[in-house]
Amino acid sequence: MSLTLRQIEVIRAIMVAGTIAGAARLMNVAQPGVSRTVKHIEGSLGIKLFVKKGGRYVPTAEARDVFVQIEEVHRKIDQLQFSIAQLERGRDVELSLGSVPSIANVMVPRAVAKLFNHYPQIKLNFEILKIEEAIDYLLLNKGEVVVMSYRLDHPSIVFEPLARGRLVCIAAANHPIAALTSISARDIIQYPLIGIDPKDPYGAIMADIFARQNLAYDIAIRARFGTTVCRLVEHNLGIAVLDAFTVAEIGSGSLAIIPIEEETTFQTYVAYRADAALSSYAERFVKLLRGLMEDHMNKQIIHNISA
Repeated sequence: MSLTLRQIEVIRAIMVAGTIAGAARLMNVAQPGVSRTVKHIEGSLGIKLFVKKGGRYVPTAEARDVFVQIEEVHRKIDQLQFSIAQLERGRDVELSLGSVPSIANVMVPRAVAKLFNHYPQIKLNFEILKIEEAIDYLLLNKGEVVVMSYRLDHPSIVFEPLARGRLVCIAAANHPIAALTSISARDIIQYPLIGIDPKDPYGAIMADIFARQNLAYDIAIRARFGTTVCRLVEHNLGIAVLDAFTVAEIGSGSLAIIPIEEETTFQTYVAYRADAALSSYAERFVKLLRGLMEDHMNKQIIHNISA
């Protein structure tokens, strides 16, 4: 006969408590169930496990070797449960991930904060990457996952859709367009434009809109990162077009965020190696990040409609 873990638990509870009633209390079960289990085990094994002496149950001589093994099994189960508990808290785990700047500025830190609520002892290595750095980052095993603003074609990399976003126009709070509820591409070109390279994924969206309307895409000031663009706009050096995720934490103080009338929707992705499954920690991070990004876009839509 093979003993089940439940039967081993019953036997050990009687060993510890010394009585059927005490074992039942330890296991938070009824006494008759404990008694029936012991009788069933003894009948199946063909040996008596306990004898009653002085009102207590003590192991029989022939069963002592069994009890030694049971203690060993229980010790290993305790070690297993401890290891599982450590994993659940992220102990001795390091998650390495990267992100393009536009999503790294606000959305990734929000997701990381929630990740630490689930795994308070996890270690994190987070790098902000240029798009062209992402492939090497993954293929050289520097990190497990990269958050991307668009997908590339690569046989060794999987690009999984993350969330959809939109571009918005930003201006200083005292700028003439700050009070507008929406703005068109034709209105945007009336002012000095601070922007990112038209070859950038987001810049390409606006460049295409301007081209289709035969509008000049003239950037007065070009900057690499969205956070830098925001600071330049705050000084009223021009207006800018950025993604909604970069400006997610901008309040109603120094900058105004104006919806663009033309279609500017884009898709974001998470990238990881095709030959490696994501860890549960990376999967949790992606799930949290996707939820936060989708929630932000839904709130923005509701705000725009109410405005």
